[in-house]
Formats: sequence, C-alpha cells, structure tokens
Amino acid sequence: MRYKLLSLLSTIRIVGLLVAAFAMWGFVQIADEVLDKETQAIDTAILLALKRSHTPLLDQLMLGVTFLGEPTFLLVICLCLGVLLLFVKRQTEATTLAIGAAGAVGLNYLLKVLFSRDRPALWDRVIDVGQYSFPSGHAMVSMVIYGLIGFLLANRFPRWRWLIVTLTIGLITAIGLSRLYLGVHWPTDVIAGYSAGLVWLLTCILSLEVWSFYRSAAGEDEDQSLNPN
Repeated sequence: MRYKLLSLLSTIRIVGLLVAAFAMWGFVQIADEVLDKETQAIDTAILLALKRSHTPLLDQLMLGVTFLGEPTFLLVICLCLGVLLLFVKRQTEATTLAIGAAGAVGLNYLLKVLFSRDRPALWDRVIDVGQYSFPSGHAMVSMVIYGLIGFLLANRFPRWRWLIVTLTIGLITAIGLSRLYLGVHWPTDVIAGYSAGLVWLLTCILSLEVWSFYRSAAGEDEDQSLNPN
C-alpha cells in the first residue's frame, strides 16, 4: 500500500512540476513581451472586437461574473470554508487554503507594482478599478482559490470529479473573460494571471499531497509498530 502511495505521489509530482514549469515559462515570455510593448497591437484589437459584442444584458451578466472573482469576495469564501474545515478537523486543508489565498493576493500585488502597467482606456468603463493592470488579480486569485476548492471537492466527491473540474475551469475562464469584456484588463494581463496563478496553485496542491502522504505513511508505520504480527 505504501509503495502504491509513493508511486502515485511521484507521478502527481512529476506531472505537476512539468505543468508548473510550462506555466512559469509562459508567464516569463508574456512578461518580456509586455515590457517591450510587443503585445499592444493584438491586445487592443482583441478588446475592440469584444466591445462590438456589448449589450445591456451582457453588461449586467459580466458584472455578476466579475464579482465572483473579486479578491475580497474570494477571501471571504476562504475564511468561511477555512472555519468549516477546522470544525471538521481538516487542519491541513484549511492551512493550505489560507496559505494559497494569502500567497496569491500578496504575489499579485507585488507583480502589479513591479510591472506598473496601465489599464486599458479604450472606452468609458461601467466599473471603477484601481491599481495597475499586469497581471490580472481576478484571473490569478480565482485560479488559486477556486482551483484549490475544486481540488478539495473533487477529492471529497470522486464520483462527481469530472463535473467539479469542468465547472471549476468554466468559472475561472468566465471570470477572466469578464475582465476583458469590461475593458479593465488587456488579454495578456489575464493570460499572465492564469499562468502565475497556476504555478502557485500547483505548489499548494503538491505541498498538500506531500504532507498527506507522509501522514499516511506515518500512520501505517504506527499501526505496524502496534501490531507487529
């Protein structure tokens, strides 16, 4: 049993590290092009194309979707879920969720200050936004928090795993699209936010898996010491 757990953990770690490495590479490439202003033309073209699809109904729908990615709203969700996890004595998961949320928000703030990219100003926006544009906080933080929640739910309800994964990906994608539709981010902001968020998400998941493995291994060792026969 321990060998199977170790083999599974190794596979998860290898795949996770490869995906994280690719996401980090993607972020670096996008950041380099943004600094050199090589993406400005295509960023502008995409936003102007989306502007032609605006309707009053879609405006309201996108405002609702983008609210689901508000960092403050996500932190409230984390707080409530963290309390619930502590109540059912799942401290490791609660701690991972807290670290993931705090790390995502803090890292996003540092990256915004570091790159200091101005937000798009192609039309009069229906919402007010502050701070800098790169990378998108909504994309990055929603990737981490909804990704962690989806991961925990998928483990808790394996029968519904693919549905949970599909809905999680759909929600995260919709939040990023809403930021483009509303004209508050450049497309490269959102892609970079997803890339950076994915790196941090996988880091949190891998740390949780490693810790869970060692706890399981320690439990087996303890059982064997109590029952040597």
